[in-house]
Amino acid sequence: MSRALTPNVLTPQDLEPNWQWEGRLPAWGPTQVDFERRVDHDRLRRYRLSRTREALRKSSAGSLLLFDVNNIRYVTSTKIGEWERDKMCRFALLTGDDAPHVWDFGSAAVHHRKYSDWLVPDHCHAGVVGMRGTIPPSFGLMKKYAEDIAGLIEDAGMKGMPVGVDYAETAMFEALKEAGINVVDGQQIMLSAREIKNWDEIQLLTQAASMVDGVYHMIYEELKPGVRENEIVAMSNKLLYEWGSDDVEAINAISGERCNPHPHNFTDRMFRPGDQAFFDILQSYQGYRTCYYRTFNIGKSTPAQVDAYVKAREWIDASIQAIKPGVTTDQVAKLWPKAEEFGFPDELSAFGLQFGHGLGLALHERPIISRAVSLDNPMEIQTGMVFALETYCPASDGYSAARIEEEVVVTDTGCEVISLFPAEELPIANRY
Repeated sequence: MSRALTPNVLTPQDLEPNWQWEGRLPAWGPTQVDFERRVDHDRLRRYRLSRTREALRKSSAGSLLLFDVNNIRYVTSTKIGEWERDKMCRFALLTGDDAPHVWDFGSAAVHHRKYSDWLVPDHCHAGVVGMRGTIPPSFGLMKKYAEDIAGLIEDAGMKGMPVGVDYAETAMFEALKEAGINVVDGQQIMLSAREIKNWDEIQLLTQAASMVDGVYHMIYEELKPGVRENEIVAMSNKLLYEWGSDDVEAINAISGERCNPHPHNFTDRMFRPGDQAFFDILQSYQGYRTCYYRTFNIGKSTPAQVDAYVKAREWIDASIQAIKPGVTTDQVAKLWPKAEEFGFPDELSAFGLQFGHGLGLALHERPIISRAVSLDNPMEIQTGMVFALETYCPASDGYSAARIEEEVVVTDTGCEVISLFPAEELPIANRY
């Protein structure tokens, strides 16, 4: 039997990240081929499960009960479409060294038994709990599954040990308590597991970034007066799905007087000559996310707009230059201006504007880098982390602003930027 078919039998080798830092990080393309070694999905699955078990062993918990679809995918390598992200209908259990269990939506469990040969077939269960309360707790599903979970934990020899839960409906927490389960914070355990990416994850993240490179070239060509923010969003969605994106989570398109303060959305506003405009493309390829801002001007620019861009670029360049293993996040955050220095009353009001955040199966993983968080709660940057760095600078005209974001992979000696659409200077689209 192949190792792919024995998910409860892992070796120390499965924890190896298999990094290959020589040369440029590859963006192979969206298909697998027989003539190049690209993403090794079996290795990816074993690595993610091994990382989770290692994080579980280092915690006080004996089991993990997961409702967060990112965590379910990380542990079980199952996904049934982006529609399920907010339904709270699926869950998974990892207890000790047992193979993971997954409860899935109706026929999806049957599909897993047939096609997901890295799972133990009788650990793929049809099941559903509350679906955000639409199935009332009085129906008894939560009670049933809480008792089933308690039985599986006992069978695995973990009875009495805390159970890490990432998040769940309130009624499910009550059902778990009634079943005698001591719930602790499982999200921190999972984030610890997910923070170091192996070579396959890095390749998927780089491929995802390469797709956004192409979208930004399209945007650069299409930006002109009369085009609307929502039209750019529509064209970007079309390209990304054609290229193999499995979820365009959101595209921010912000222009003109909407730039300051940053609203984090898009509208039907038409671009006008001289507008400053910035965009953020949040999408995933095989689950792995992008967060990648670029700023443009339409036709022409003013000295105030250029000055804002230069400052945003200086701030992000300083942080990129600081990234290497062993540096702590407070050291990076200190390189960015205080909130009051760019027009905000406090750090929480400016949260997310001078910002760093991990990328993986979720948009926000470890590390988080922010003056609001990192100065008092620093964490160490480690080889294999992948995260985005983003800066924002309002222009002195009172309404324009520049926003830049770069995605970086932490290597053994520093970092490599994987967001490659040119941003060293302010791009002027369709210059007059």
